[in-house]
Amino acid sequence: MCWFVEQEAAGEAGFEDLTALVQVRMPTRPKLELARNYWDEMGHGRKAGMHGPMLAHLVHALGLRPRPEDTVWQSLALANAMAGLACHRHMAFHAVGALGVIELTAPGRAAMVAAGLKRLGVQPDDRHYFDLHAVLDVRHSAAWNAEVIVPLIEEDPRRAPAIAEGALMRLECGAACFRRYRDHLGLK
Repeated sequence: MCWFVEQEAAGEAGFEDLTALVQVRMPTRPKLELARNYWDEMGHGRKAGMHGPMLAHLVHALGLRPRPEDTVWQSLALANAMAGLACHRHMAFHAVGALGVIELTAPGRAAMVAAGLKRLGVQPDDRHYFDLHAVLDVRHSAAWNAEVIVPLIEEDPRRAPAIAEGALMRLECGAACFRRYRDHLGLK
């Protein structure tokens, strides 16, 4: 579990930062949902509620030292793909699709990690990042679909392929990551 959390932490691209980059010059309705999502990621202005530091708290509690040089390339590639999509305006709709897939897939994955951490005796305060995302991202995913993806496509259906391609990129990168994790851990 420690190795897995190190991989995840070292490859974390910062959902809040990606969301902030993607919202630039978006239409009003999607921009407002991106802002709400960002505000949740930023703990509604409270340091204790910020999601990034919650993951850092778990890393510290487990005594981990995530470093890129100890991180499998698939995890780094996933982070780089996300950052690359968000940082380039011509890939903004790809980034919307990729971030939307994160919100869609995070709850189940986070719930499994939280359950594993609980079985290992990790305290609730230390595993809060995964406990929170197991619940919160269900709501985020529904809002992302209704308030970001649907309005963008309704406004201009030509955006749909880019959004779908971004979603597929994120799914493919994530699948490569998990195949590598399973191989490393000897799971079939």
